[in-house]
Amino acid sequence: MFENLSQRLTRSLRNVMGQGRLTEDNIKETLREVRLALLEADVALPVVKDFIAEVKTKALGTEVSQALNPGQEFLKIVYDELKEVMGSENAELSFATQPPAVILMAGLQGAGKTTSAAKLAKFLIERKKKSVMMVSADVYRPAAIDQLETLSRDVGAAFFPSTAEDKPLDIVTNALAAARKQFADVLIVDTAGRLHVDEDMMEEIKALHKTLNPVETLFVVDAMTGQDAANTAEAFNAALPLTGVILTKLDGDARGGAALSVRKITGKPIKFAGMGEKIAALEPFYPERMASRILDMGDVLSLVEEMERKFDKKKTAEMSQKMMEGKDFDLEDFKSQIAQMRSMGGMLGLMDKLPGMNSMPDEVKDKMDDKIIYRMEAIINSMTPKERRDPDIIKGSRKKRIADGAGVEVAEVTRLLHQFNAMKKMMRKLRSQGGIRKLINLARTMAGNGGMGGFFG
Repeated sequence: MFENLSQRLTRSLRNVMGQGRLTEDNIKETLREVRLALLEADVALPVVKDFIAEVKTKALGTEVSQALNPGQEFLKIVYDELKEVMGSENAELSFATQPPAVILMAGLQGAGKTTSAAKLAKFLIERKKKSVMMVSADVYRPAAIDQLETLSRDVGAAFFPSTAEDKPLDIVTNALAAARKQFADVLIVDTAGRLHVDEDMMEEIKALHKTLNPVETLFVVDAMTGQDAANTAEAFNAALPLTGVILTKLDGDARGGAALSVRKITGKPIKFAGMGEKIAALEPFYPERMASRILDMGDVLSLVEEMERKFDKKKTAEMSQKMMEGKDFDLEDFKSQIAQMRSMGGMLGLMDKLPGMNSMPDEVKDKMDDKIIYRMEAIINSMTPKERRDPDIIKGSRKKRIADGAGVEVAEVTRLLHQFNAMKKMMRKLRSQGGIRKLINLARTMAGNGGMGGFFG
């Protein structure tokens, strides 16, 4: 995500990071590079102009010139301005209304409204503990209603049925009545994709908005369209009182133009970011965390929160007890940890949130492909339960059988066993020195508090 922008910006800022003194000349040269980086990232020109002007004014101020480390102070100014451009802080959904709180989804054709509606429902059900009903007012796209019904079932939301023969206004009126009757906390209304130049379609969604009086009107837009995303959102905002934006496909956006333009152009906050195709791949948008990732400083806080949600506390407790009793870490445990890593988006998903990843050479990144995880799992799955419990018995003929079963070379089986043995030796050493007990106690404490105990496998 934002690889191109991140690499250009960090390379530009590196020129001033080591400077003992910042002058108007070296600030001007650095900002010229920053400006080019932002324009190449397809950030809207008015946003770029304002950004550069703000950074220049602050960078030439007395706070920077008198700082012990002017380069670090300059980096902080850029970070703060990036954060400000994207909205300063996370803007949460509003539920300040008599239930059900209506959320109206709007956007262009193909922007991903229907899947975003389902992702939002899952987020509200699982993380906000809300009861959710969904309805489709898209009577134009073939199978749109069926798609939302299937997704509703997948995420555990109630679904109000409609047909292509129904009128959108009647659909939403009846859905609202049903949501009240069932005491739903939230009603999510999926609408038909439309072009902002299509006057009839825009009049239709205005009528839906007037009837529903939604507490949230979210504009769903594809981040990969760059600054066009901001321009489209601005056009919709002129017709509808938008309360926020959902950027889809943000994980595939190497530039960052949409994320850095939408808030400034529309005045509306980015509330959520779609980070992949999976139904759980919708995250609240935090400007400060995104600014940190753009500057290649990582997003450790989001990583910790993801661990808290996805690590299996029961398995953590079982592994902790096993180690406390002096039993060895075995391949079943190793497999369990691999599975938990995969649930968090795999190796690449973890790497994306760690500092310095964008400056890592491509050849190194390529070696950290998620295929490694799947191959390791396949190798362990090809072993018998006895082999997993006691890997020392895995010799020549067993290695060959395991390799054939996993579809890999014998050398890969040997490599995995070497890696596992190295990890087991480290565990034994820690345990003999009492270090493992401290780690386990910490893991138990964190797991008990909903923490990231499983990380200590």
